[in-house]
Amino acid sequence: MAAAAATAPWQPQEEGFKEICRLLERHISPTSTDKSQILQQLQHYSQFPDFNNYLAFILARAEGKSVEVRQAAGLLLKNNLRGSFKLLPPSHQQYIKSELLPCLGAADKQIRSTVGTIISVIVQLGGLSEWPELFKALVTCLDSSQLNYKEGAMGALSKICEDIPQVWDADVPGLNERPINVLLPRLFQLFSSPYASLRKLSLDSVNQYIMLMPTALLVSMDQYLQGLFTLANDPAPEVRKLVCAAFVQLIEVRPSFLEPHLKNVIEYILQANNDPDEEVCLEACEFWSAYCDAQLAPENLLLVDLSVRSFWVLLSNMVYADDDEALMDADEDGSLPDRDQDLRPRFHSSRFHGSEDNTEDDDDDIVNVWNLRKCSAAALDIFSTIFADEILQALMPVVQAKLSNNDDAAWKEKEAAVLAIGAIAEGCINGLYPLLPELVAFLIPLLEDKFPLIRSISCWTLSRFSKYIIQCIGDQNGYEKFDKVLMGLLRRILDPNKRVQEAACSAFATLEEEAAEELAPRLETILQHLMCAYGKYQRRNLRIVYDAIGTLADAVGGELNQPKYLDILMPPLISKWQALSDTDKDLFPLLECFTSLAQALGMGFSQFAEPVFRRCISIIQTQQLAKCNAASAGVQYDKEFVVCCLDLLSGLAEGLGSGIESLVSNSNLRDLLLQCCMDDASDVRQSAFALLGDLARVCPVHLHPRLSEFLEISAKQLDTPKLKESISAGNNACWAIGELAVKVRHEISHVVMTVVTLLVPILMHAEELNRSLVENSAITLGRLALVCPELVAPHMGHFMQPWCATLSRIRDDVEKEDAFRGLCAMVRVNPQGALSSLALLCHATTSWHEIRNEDLHNEVCQVLHGYKQMLANGAWEQLMATLEPRVRESLSKYGV
Repeated sequence: MAAAAATAPWQPQEEGFKEICRLLERHISPTSTDKSQILQQLQHYSQFPDFNNYLAFILARAEGKSVEVRQAAGLLLKNNLRGSFKLLPPSHQQYIKSELLPCLGAADKQIRSTVGTIISVIVQLGGLSEWPELFKALVTCLDSSQLNYKEGAMGALSKICEDIPQVWDADVPGLNERPINVLLPRLFQLFSSPYASLRKLSLDSVNQYIMLMPTALLVSMDQYLQGLFTLANDPAPEVRKLVCAAFVQLIEVRPSFLEPHLKNVIEYILQANNDPDEEVCLEACEFWSAYCDAQLAPENLLLVDLSVRSFWVLLSNMVYADDDEALMDADEDGSLPDRDQDLRPRFHSSRFHGSEDNTEDDDDDIVNVWNLRKCSAAALDIFSTIFADEILQALMPVVQAKLSNNDDAAWKEKEAAVLAIGAIAEGCINGLYPLLPELVAFLIPLLEDKFPLIRSISCWTLSRFSKYIIQCIGDQNGYEKFDKVLMGLLRRILDPNKRVQEAACSAFATLEEEAAEELAPRLETILQHLMCAYGKYQRRNLRIVYDAIGTLADAVGGELNQPKYLDILMPPLISKWQALSDTDKDLFPLLECFTSLAQALGMGFSQFAEPVFRRCISIIQTQQLAKCNAASAGVQYDKEFVVCCLDLLSGLAEGLGSGIESLVSNSNLRDLLLQCCMDDASDVRQSAFALLGDLARVCPVHLHPRLSEFLEISAKQLDTPKLKESISAGNNACWAIGELAVKVRHEISHVVMTVVTLLVPILMHAEELNRSLVENSAITLGRLALVCPELVAPHMGHFMQPWCATLSRIRDDVEKEDAFRGLCAMVRVNPQGALSSLALLCHATTSWHEIRNEDLHNEVCQVLHGYKQMLANGAWEQLMATLEPRVRESLSKYGV
C-alpha cells in the first residue's frame, strides 16, 4: 500500500484492497477468535496515509463484497475521521468526500445510513464552507423523484440536524441565503410524503430547531403547526411519537405558539396517551409535566373537562403493563441469593460541610426503568404541585372507585390508585388533610395484602404521609395510629418477598427521619426487627438495612447508647465487619452505617473504635499503594474505599471528640491525609478536607508538624479554576481553613491574606455559586479576622457589603458567632472601614434570632453604639431612616 503521486487521481492497489477486505471479513465474522489481533493489524494499516481512501473505496465501490463488509469499512472510516480528518492531505480529504456524495442514493439502505453518519462527522469537523458541493448535492437529492436519493439525503440531513443543527442556520460563503431557508420548505413538503421514512426523518429534523428557534422556523410556525396536526394521526407510530415530542418541546420553550390551539393539542395528547404503541404513550405523557410548568395564562391552565379526563388517562397508564419487569419480579423469594446483575451500582456521597443546594429525593423510585407507569405518576405529582387542592374534586372519586374494588382480578387498578395517593401526597396535602385519618386507616391493612406489589406500594404511600402521622401523635388515638404504621412497616421489613422488603425498609427510613425521638419507646422492638432482617436479607436489600440503621442512629442519637440496645445492634455488624475482606465492595454500606453510629453513639462507640480506626488506616494505605503499583498492593485501586474510610474517620472524630487523639497520635493518619488532600479525584479531596476540619476541631496538635502544607493545599482549592472543577471540595477546604484558624490562631497568619483574596471573589459572585460555599466563605473570612484582625481590617472596604449580606442569611450557630466576633475585632482596628456599609452591617446584626453568648452580644452593642457616636449632627438618624422598619425595630435589642 503506498500513496499515489500527487498529480494523478488516487487509485487503490489490488493487493491492499484485498488484504483490507480480508481483515474486515474476519473482523465481522461471528466465528472469528482473533479479533484483537485483527484490530491490531487494521491499526497498523491506519498508519498509511491513504488507508482511509481504501475504506472509502470499499464502502462506495466494492459492490462485489457483502454489504456487511462495506458497512464495516464505513464505520471504521467514521471512527478514523473523528480523530484524524484534519490531519489528512487535502487531496485525500477531497477523495473521501467525492466518494461519499454519489452513495447518498445507494441501493442498499445500510450503505446510505452509514454514508449519512460519515457526512455528519465531516461537517462537524470542517463545517459547510469547506465542502460547498455537499449542500447542492443534498438539495438535488431532496428534489429527486427517486426514493433512494431522497432517503439518503434525509438520512444525512437528519444526522447533521441532530448533531450540529446550527450549521444550517449560518451564512455560508457562495450561498445567497442561509441553508435553512432553502431546506425548511422542502422538509415541510416531505411531511406529506407517502413514505413513512421520509415523514419521520423530515419531522425529526425540524424538531431539532425548536430549542434554537431560528428566524426561518419562527416565521414558518403556522405551516409547522399545520404539519404537526396533519401528522398527528399518522399510521407510523414513530411519526406520532415525534409529533408528541414536538408538542412537549413547544409547550416548554414557546407555549405562546400553542395557546391558540391548546384545546386541540390537549385533545390530541389525551388520545395519544391511549395510543396502541407504548412509546407514543410515553412521549405523550411527558407533555403533562411540561404543560404544568409552562407559563400559561390562568384561563388556559385547566380547560373544560381536562382534569377529569387527564386523570382517568394518567391513572389507567399507572396500572402495571402485562410485560412490566416489576410483575416478573413480584414474587421474588427473599431466601434466594441475589445474582450479580440484581445488584444496582451504588455511589457513596462524600462528606459535605454545609447546606446542600440540591438534594435528590429518590424515595419514589418505584420502578427502576423510566416507563409509562412512572412517567404518569410523575405527571400526577406535578399536577398536584401546580394545582394543589383544585385537582382533588376531579381526582378523588376516580381513585376511590378503584380503591373500593376488592376483586382479585382488579388488583393492579387498586395498586395504581394507592400509587396515585402517594403521588399527590405533597402537592395536595392541605386538601387531603381532612381525609388523612381515613386514608391512613385504609392503607394500614393493605400492608398485609395478599399481592406483594400492593404491600410494597402501600409502604411507599404511607411513608409519603410520615410528617402528618408524626404531627398527629399528640391527638386522640394519634400515637396508636403511629404505632400501627410503625409496627406494620416493621412486619413488612420481615416480609418473605424481596420487593416488599426493599419498599418497607425505605419507607421505614423515611418515617425514622420524621419521628426522631418518638422512636425511643420502641427502640428495642425496632432493633430486633432490623437485626432479624439483617440476618436474613440477601446482598441487595442488605444495603437498605444499613441505611435504615444509619438513619435510626441519626434520628435517636444518644438514646441508642444503652447496653441493652448495643447488645442487639453491634455483634452482627462487628461479625460482618470481620468477615468482609478489605477489597469487598459490600464493605461500603457498612462503613457508611458505622459512620452514622459513631456520630450518634459518641464515646459509646469507643469500645469499637480502635479496630475500626486501624482498619480504615490500613485500607487507605493499601489503596494509596495500589494507585501507584497495583501489583505490589495486591489489589486494584478503587477510590471509593478511600472516600468511605475518610468519611468514617470523620464520623469517629465527630463522635469521639478528643477521645480520638490517642488513635491519631499512634498512626500515620496525618501523612495519609495530606496525600488525600492532594489527590487528583475531587471526591477524595472533598472527604479529605472534611476530615481535616474535623481533626482541627478535636486534636489540632497532631496536625502541627505539617500545618503549613495543609493550609497551602486548602487555599489552592479556592483558586478560581480549581474551584469550578470541584465546588464541594472547595467548600470543605474553605470550612477546614476556618476550623484551623480558630484553633491555631496566629500560626495561620502567613496565609491569611492569600485566603482573603480568594474568599472575596466568592462573596462578590454569591448569586452564581453554591450557597454553602458562599456561607462557609463568609464564616472563614470572619474567623481569619478574629485571629488576625490587624491583617484583615485594612482591607474591609473591599468586602464589607457582600460579606454583611451573606452573614445576614446564615442561621444562628457557633460558626456565625465566630464570624461576628471577627467583624467586631476588625471594627475595633479600623472603624472607618465599615462606614460605607453601615446599613448592611445593621441588617446583618438584626439577622440574629438571639445572640446567646453574652460577651458577643455586648461586643455587637459596643460596635453599634460606637457608630452612633461617630455619626453626629443627625447622620445616625438619616441612616436609620434608610432602614426597613423591621430592621430599625430589631436594633432596639442592642439599645440603639
